[in-house]
Amino acid sequence: MADTATRAWDPAEHLDSEEDMAAYLEAALEDGDPALVTAALGDIARAKGMTRIAREAGLSRESLYKALSPNGNPELATILKVVSVLGLRLHATPAPAKLPG
Repeated sequence: MADTATRAWDPAEHLDSEEDMAAYLEAALEDGDPALVTAALGDIARAKGMTRIAREAGLSRESLYKALSPNGNPELATILKVVSVLGLRLHATPAPAKLPG
């Protein structure tokens, strides 16, 4: 059997529009996993240019990479700055009612 060449899939390479980026972040938020939300923000920032995003957010590129890595734990203030610079908006909606026990 012949070996199949593979390469890592990078979501940042497929985030071509503002709508794609917003939908990607929305899906991560709906999942509810903080690490996934952080990683999604990192993917979007890389798609838009991490250096520019860091500069406009008032952060160093290195600290932004670290904060938005899958193991990062950014402060809410950092997330809000990055979301704003990315041209996105977070919003809240009522969660569906939980069914009794």
